[in-house]
Amino acid sequence: MDPLVQAASVLAAALAIGLAAIGPGIGQGNASGSAVEGIARQPEAEGKIRGTLLLTLAFMESLTIYGLVIALVLLFANPFA
Repeated sequence: MDPLVQAASVLAAALAIGLAAIGPGIGQGNASGSAVEGIARQPEAEGKIRGTLLLTLAFMESLTIYGLVIALVLLFANPFA
């Protein structure tokens, strides 16, 4: 493999996993904070808020896993090699 392609793949993988972790991390923090505020304001709606929160957290976590898959493909099954 060309050293330039290898170096670019490593940098692209690092960028992919970095952005895939930062974005959902910020989103999960905002969603959790809003859910806690909502539960504090309306304790009777706790079950509904918690269910929605867990579903949205699962969707955000899947975005992080997609970034990991892209990084692993770039590192181990590089289509540009």
